Amino acid sequence: MELKEKLLSSYVAFENGVNINSDVHEIRTKALKEFENLGFPTKKLEAWKYTSLNSILKEDYSVFPQKENTVEFKDVKKYFIHDIDSYKIIFIDGKYSSFLSETTHDGIDVCLLSSALTNAKHKPVIENYFNKTAKQDNMTALNTAFANEGAFINIPKNTEVVKPIQVINFATGNTTAALLQPRNLIVVGENSHVQILERHQSLTENPVLTNVVTEISAEKRAHVDYYKIQNDNSSASIIDNTFVAQERDTICSVHTFSFGGKIVRNNLNFYQNGEHVDSILKGITILEDKQHVDHHTLVHHLVPNCESHQDYKGIYADKSTGVFNGKVIVEKEAQKTNAYQQNNNVLVSDKATMNAKPQLEIFADDVKCSHGCTIGQLDDQALFYMQQRGIPKKEAKALLMYAFANTVLESVRIPELKSRINKLIAQKLNVDLGFDL
Repeated sequence: MELKEKLLSSYVAFENGVNINSDVHEIRTKALKEFENLGFPTKKLEAWKYTSLNSILKEDYSVFPQKENTVEFKDVKKYFIHDIDSYKIIFIDGKYSSFLSETTHDGIDVCLLSSALTNAKHKPVIENYFNKTAKQDNMTALNTAFANEGAFINIPKNTEVVKPIQVINFATGNTTAALLQPRNLIVVGENSHVQILERHQSLTENPVLTNVVTEISAEKRAHVDYYKIQNDNSSASIIDNTFVAQERDTICSVHTFSFGGKIVRNNLNFYQNGEHVDSILKGITILEDKQHVDHHTLVHHLVPNCESHQDYKGIYADKSTGVFNGKVIVEKEAQKTNAYQQNNNVLVSDKATMNAKPQLEIFADDVKCSHGCTIGQLDDQALFYMQQRGIPKKEAKALLMYAFANTVLESVRIPELKSRINKLIAQKLNVDLGFDL
């Protein structure tokens, strides 16, 4: 049975097994019909021109893993930013792990979406924010149809969350192949500030496909720092859809660090609904072997006096493939917009591939918008200069690539996370330079 038919036939059993209100049931049913009509995306679609899912959709995925595995902290400690005090929402094979988690309802809600969907206390938030920002394309519709478990983070107004929040999904390989569909809902109230780290990590060589959707709503004057760490093994793939809705005077930043995985597709969408908004999208991609990472970004400027800044850096080795498709839309009403987009890539192998498509759609006449894209190799003159001063060629290359990535790392606001990313970059480049960026 093909995966699409398997999912459609499993829907009734899924609905019977969860306890939700009628409004969510209606949302799910509508989304399932959307997925039934659209199916999985193919390369015939312009947005998927350079990314084929054929190699991962042929697996016989278990849609609802029945067996629950336990995981010891010592076995997964390295995947946490464990040298900081933080809230933690941890899932193992799609199931909540109370043993590894640290949630709270003390002034803020850091808990489970499944609880929020059934708890009358959270009904107003669900009604106002759940599935309101997400756009129902192929994979988002599929996730919405089966949305039940994930992180629910609700920050009341005038609240600064003193500890970062870590959301980590582990896959243990308790089935031959697993399909996981986490759904995260994050609401940040007026004048509030939160830092969130998200990671999806496979602990097995069995195929894992994660189709995750995250909705972030930032109310007036809110600050949101969101960090995605993608450093999975070669049997794990992820399709990540993130939607950010910003009201006036908000600052939202999303940093994406893509260092591993078979196929990684990041769809990052920002919608500016109020004036004096700043949207920050940054990413570092370092790939090897036959890994494939596809970044699709959208910043939709709907109102005047707003800014957006995009800065994506990519380093590609062996037969790896990178894709960057960045779109900025400036509506007629969005005068005084300042939009910046930059994508720079280094190919360290003749067999590596990079496909870039920066786009600007501007309907206003009083704006400052720029975009740029470069694809090249390391500077031979700079490399020669460093070797002449006693730096071995391998370390010289690594130094140049560190400097290349520094503009993204300098805006990371959690020192411990910056240190961890610094070490991951060193591991990917196979060097030990003995300093931090």
